[in-house]
Amino acid sequence: MKALVQRVSEASVSVDGTVIGRAGPGVLVLVCAMQGDTDALPARMAAKIAKLRIFRDDEGRMNRSLLDTGGAALVVSQFTLAADTRTGNRPGFSAAAAPEIGERLYAALAEELAALGVPVETGRFGADMKVALVNDGPVTIPLEITG
Repeated sequence: MKALVQRVSEASVSVDGTVIGRAGPGVLVLVCAMQGDTDALPARMAAKIAKLRIFRDDEGRMNRSLLDTGGAALVVSQFTLAADTRTGNRPGFSAAAAPEIGERLYAALAEELAALGVPVETGRFGADMKVALVNDGPVTIPLEITG
């Protein structure tokens, strides 16, 4: 399972011109389930995201987590994180999980984050979404959980 975690002042996701999810301050999490990912991975990914120390402490150092700050998460499916660009100019996405598996693991990640006490909103799996964000820092952290 891959994720791109962006610390944001604010973020929102829209479908057909209507905002369906927003968060901030907190994180925007773009997530992609990969072939071979198991049902155990969303809980591990959620714990990593919730405990990732990417927020400033009183001294301005990145030393606080989403749980420490009470921040929110906007979780958006992003199959293009599976892009293979090793050859040619057109990315391949065959490493992404099948849609039915990807949707299940994506939903599970959002549920696991919420179970940890993080306020969570989501995009719509498989939809043509427009994502708006104010990246704070900017801070952008790639994560990959396997196994």
